[in-house]
Amino acid sequence: MKFPLLLSGELRPHCASCLCGHSVNMCAVFQKPKAFKLRALDGHQRFGVAGKSPEEVLRKGCRLLQLPESGSHLCLYEDGSELTGDNFCKAPDNSMLLLLTAGQTWQGYVSDISRFLSVFHKPNAELIQAARQLLSGEKAPLRQRLLADLLHNVSENIAAETRTQDPPWFEGLEARFRSKSSYLRYSCESRIRSYLREVSSYVPTLGKQAREEYMRIVDFMCQKLRSMQYNASYFDRGAKAGGRLCTPEGWFSCQGPFDMEDCVSKHSINPYSNRESRVLFSTWNLDHIIEKKRTIVPTLAEAVKEQDGREVNWEYFYSLLFTSENLKLVHIACHKKTIHKLTCDSNRIYKPQTKVKRKQPARQRR
Repeated sequence: MKFPLLLSGELRPHCASCLCGHSVNMCAVFQKPKAFKLRALDGHQRFGVAGKSPEEVLRKGCRLLQLPESGSHLCLYEDGSELTGDNFCKAPDNSMLLLLTAGQTWQGYVSDISRFLSVFHKPNAELIQAARQLLSGEKAPLRQRLLADLLHNVSENIAAETRTQDPPWFEGLEARFRSKSSYLRYSCESRIRSYLREVSSYVPTLGKQAREEYMRIVDFMCQKLRSMQYNASYFDRGAKAGGRLCTPEGWFSCQGPFDMEDCVSKHSINPYSNRESRVLFSTWNLDHIIEKKRTIVPTLAEAVKEQDGREVNWEYFYSLLFTSENLKLVHIACHKKTIHKLTCDSNRIYKPQTKVKRKQPARQRR
């Protein structure tokens, strides 16, 4: 370290913080006051403050904000680092500072994001009313969209389950649905039942002999679906982990297009949150990876016609038609309606034939 000679002949080290060449004691004398924007942690109004040292800025800030100087300190809004003599000169002009009193902390701008998001978890009536008033008089499409999204998020009532706890969620639904889970189970069951009807509708295309066998297989599938309650648990957040497609809170994640492992856009939705989400969830698809109409049903019909003494493995076709083995829950934007070009597993179409062991002739005793 260089030691410049001062007028008095005393040697003092350079200022380590600003590298200006002045001594530590003389730096504050020669440098210009630095300007900052300052606000309190719980305040939104910003004030302009200038000073030649962090102590001077803190002193002026406390006086301006009417806060106690004892125990208070300054930190940079961006990263939460404390403003000290070591980084005072390096701080850019007009940097945003927060004046924190004893016990207050700040982790940077991410703290503001957390505080902002907490509003949506605990919305108050004043916030909702203000947003609705703004939306009613707003004409600009972009601001309309932002306000509408805000209202959509603050109206969420995820924890509520019954009609009495969240009446708006049940608007437009029959009175027989008394809980959110009961309606969503019904929604899933309706989809599965529609797949069964499509399988049954193929009967008229078959000859008499094949038709009887085909109807027998459909009956087996119907009985199993009844025993499984039509796999309605897929949409029930109260079901066991292995039987549902959502989290215990009701969040569903898009599983991506049939030809991808995951959803690139990370689509998610919670139909339990509010009425709008419930309605939007109806546009999500339970998409067959191996196509139902183009592949599975025709292959089943062909297997019946060509069985030639073999037994059709109807449980394999059941898994392809009605279970998550071949179903993916996808956002409408991820639902590709192109031909999948996938086929059924030829080794699983028929049940393995058991070989009859021939009895060995008894050995004659000598």
